[in-house]
Amino acid sequence: MKIIFTLILTCFMISLGICQNGSIQGTIVDENGIYVPGATVVIKELNKGTVSDVDGKFTFLSVPSGNHTLTVKYLGFSDVNKDIVVTEDETTTVGISLTSESMLLDGVEIYGYGISGQARALNTQKNNLNITNVVSTDQIGKFPDANIGDAVKRIPGITMQVDQGEARNIIIRGLAPQLNSVTLNGSRIPSAEGDNRNVQMDLIPSDMIQTIEVNKAVTPDMDADALGGSVNLITKSSPRNFRLSTTLGSGINFINNKRILNGSLLVGDKLGKFGWMVSTTIYDTQFGSDNVEAVWQNKATSPVSGEEIEVRPFVEESDLRTYLIQRIRRSFSANLDYKFNENNTIYLKTIYNWRDDRENRLRLRFANIKPTFADGTETVSGYEGQLRRQTKGGIDGGRIKNTRLEDQRVQNYALSGEHLLNNVKIDWLASYAKASEERPNERYTEYRTGSVNLNTDLSNPRYPSFSAATPSDASLDQFRLKVISEQYGLTQEEDYNVFANVTLPLKMLDNESGTLKFGGRLRFKDKSRGNNFFEYSPTDANPQNFSTLADVPTRDYTKSDFLAGDQYNAGLFVIPTFLGSLDLNNPNLFTQENIPSEYLRANYKVNENVYAGYIMTNQQLSESLNVLVGIRVENTNIEATGNQILGEEDLVGEVTNKSSYTNIMPGIHFKYDLSSKTVLRFAWTNTLARPNYVDVVPFEDVLIEDEEIVRGNAELNPSTSMNFDLMGEYYFNSVGILSGGVFYKKIQDFIYTKIGNQVGGIYDGFKTFRPLNGDNANILGAEIALQRQLDFLPGFAKNFGLYLNYTYVHSKANGVTNSDGDLRGNIELPGSAPNLFNSSLSYTGNKFTTRLSANFSDSYIDVLGGNEFEDRYYDSQFFLDFNATYAINKNLRVYADLNNITNQPLRYFQGVKERTQQVEFYNTRLTFGIKYDVF
Repeated sequence: MKIIFTLILTCFMISLGICQNGSIQGTIVDENGIYVPGATVVIKELNKGTVSDVDGKFTFLSVPSGNHTLTVKYLGFSDVNKDIVVTEDETTTVGISLTSESMLLDGVEIYGYGISGQARALNTQKNNLNITNVVSTDQIGKFPDANIGDAVKRIPGITMQVDQGEARNIIIRGLAPQLNSVTLNGSRIPSAEGDNRNVQMDLIPSDMIQTIEVNKAVTPDMDADALGGSVNLITKSSPRNFRLSTTLGSGINFINNKRILNGSLLVGDKLGKFGWMVSTTIYDTQFGSDNVEAVWQNKATSPVSGEEIEVRPFVEESDLRTYLIQRIRRSFSANLDYKFNENNTIYLKTIYNWRDDRENRLRLRFANIKPTFADGTETVSGYEGQLRRQTKGGIDGGRIKNTRLEDQRVQNYALSGEHLLNNVKIDWLASYAKASEERPNERYTEYRTGSVNLNTDLSNPRYPSFSAATPSDASLDQFRLKVISEQYGLTQEEDYNVFANVTLPLKMLDNESGTLKFGGRLRFKDKSRGNNFFEYSPTDANPQNFSTLADVPTRDYTKSDFLAGDQYNAGLFVIPTFLGSLDLNNPNLFTQENIPSEYLRANYKVNENVYAGYIMTNQQLSESLNVLVGIRVENTNIEATGNQILGEEDLVGEVTNKSSYTNIMPGIHFKYDLSSKTVLRFAWTNTLARPNYVDVVPFEDVLIEDEEIVRGNAELNPSTSMNFDLMGEYYFNSVGILSGGVFYKKIQDFIYTKIGNQVGGIYDGFKTFRPLNGDNANILGAEIALQRQLDFLPGFAKNFGLYLNYTYVHSKANGVTNSDGDLRGNIELPGSAPNLFNSSLSYTGNKFTTRLSANFSDSYIDVLGGNEFEDRYYDSQFFLDFNATYAINKNLRVYADLNNITNQPLRYFQGVKERTQQVEFYNTRLTFGIKYDVF
């Protein structure tokens, strides 16, 4: 640290010695007055160059006084030369307006956004020093994606895990969601998930975002906890001139023929020194899903020897689930800026995202399925098991409305500033962010039969099915009340974040230019989960008889068009409105019992403090070659507190574990321009991934009914990765790109869940789950992408455009043990899909635009089991979407989107592809509406 401080002080003294020079600060806009990010600005005679930021601003430090010429280059726009005069010890302010080149397709000018946003994204990507993918707001709008998760999955090297039909968890280059970072305007987005660091990408509407930046090779001034990469979501900032945009839409979910409503409003302007932008959006949809789940087993107890024997794989537990959901997603953003003068500007950026999921779930479970054997043999003759019917809901009234309400919110408030002091540039940020998930008054009721003989059809293991062999065994009066319960869940994460950066001119060689940048960051996180759980029993005075399912109000939820197949019949369940109407807190009607074993071990508190500092230099060694080299140091301090439990439910006290570690991460980036259109990049970087919060909590959760024990591990180390990237890019004049590259990651101490068996004690034979560090893992991959308007073709064919990208990933993990403690070989790293592919074919006429889009991700291992038979895989996915837009005039458009044309389900399988562990169908969704824009 002393060496770094000395170097910073020396460079600062050098900068003081060149204060007699001036500086240049400018803003670049297009012909509509919209800020232009990613433009190259060059002072050729000084071999100085820079790139405009997201607000079109650029800065040159330490420019000799006198006459100079600025040259601005931007794909899709004509070059601009601007003569300026720099005065000693002053800042010269310049405004530059670009004019787009004639982009005519089939001889007719396009209405609407055209390709300007696409040009902005590709120019930013082209001129960034590190390896990135950039997607603009209009590129997002060209695909039928309602949330950011669905938009991000179109980017090379990214696959998404789906929840209820929407893309939620992001996997970058084969690395699991908790190993990647998601930021909002450069600040980390906290997670509302209780067990991990995953950021819910389906929580943020795509309408609220201006640009998506995926940093696949991070620089030292970025947070290093991005093993796979970092996604930065940039919200819409204040415009230069008045801007108004609004959308009104509707639609239908074909799984239940229920409606969709959506609307958005964006308005902003610049009033002298004050700029503002306010936007809001709402999305209200009623939908559902058809679900089948199965847990497979290949061992049973021999009736002859009493020992465990291997048998033909069978299902030991199977669910038939019907989900009925209303999802309301709201978002509000207000972004303000105030320009004191040309050298000092402050910004306030805020966003509030709020999603309500109201869910009823009707679950028929075939539990404790065991094989029966022919007398005196080990030959399986049939199966027996228990039937269970469960209704999930909530209290009546208010926002809950007899459903399980999952209230998720993410909010972020950031105050930042940019200042130019002679030849020193300073930028800073202070932010507060919070994520929460609350589940109030969540209710369940379950009725069960005794063990009965089952009709079992395993002939097609993709769709195993069951029924009672004797129909009378499954009549309503055979289902006895097991439980009525109500629970409350609250998970919260708060993030306090402060950073500051200082940029100085630093010229290390003659006839070249460069900068020195250094800074620090403080980030303090508080994560907690506080749940409770109560069971209720009817009193003798209760007039309602709850004894059997025949005694309470029920409804038949069987669907003739159940998407998993007509062999599945849901049957009769307790009506959610009846469950919600029960006055459980009336002691005359119900007795209440607190069940600490259901929640005490799951509750925890974690405080994580990160102290980071970095120094880096960017040197423009020639007109074509840029080198960025630097180092980042991060110190992490964690305090994790869990509950100490005696037996199943006696709280003894709290147990706290403290840990601390420091990571030193150097990096270097090369960017070489072979020509004005061709760029080569190389990067060597080092990154890390901290363990999930709950994994470092000293806890033990015993699940009696499932015969499982889940434990934390306070001794976990963070995972670290050394990364190598090589990328080549060619940019077309018609605003397109052909790119290809390879990447390699060497990961140390990756974390996996060890599955074992409890030996001895009252829980002897229970399965145990505990996170452990593996040895090392390797990821090797390649990417190729093409984005191009086919304007070289004759006639109407020039109106077509292609968007293609393919990623290959190969991974290998070492140091993984099975449930017996033996090392497993040839293990792929969980989350690494071998093949990813995106494509779209578009047609752009003068008013009419259509696009057919496809997204494919290969199957991959999701969770390592105790052995190969128990490994869980996420199955391959193929989504096909279509959208069309018609421009009535320059400002008004109508649109229609069709999602999931292929009715692609979410599917997991166990061990081999044929054995379904979960399959969930959502069917197709249609949306349509109008968009009105004023620039």
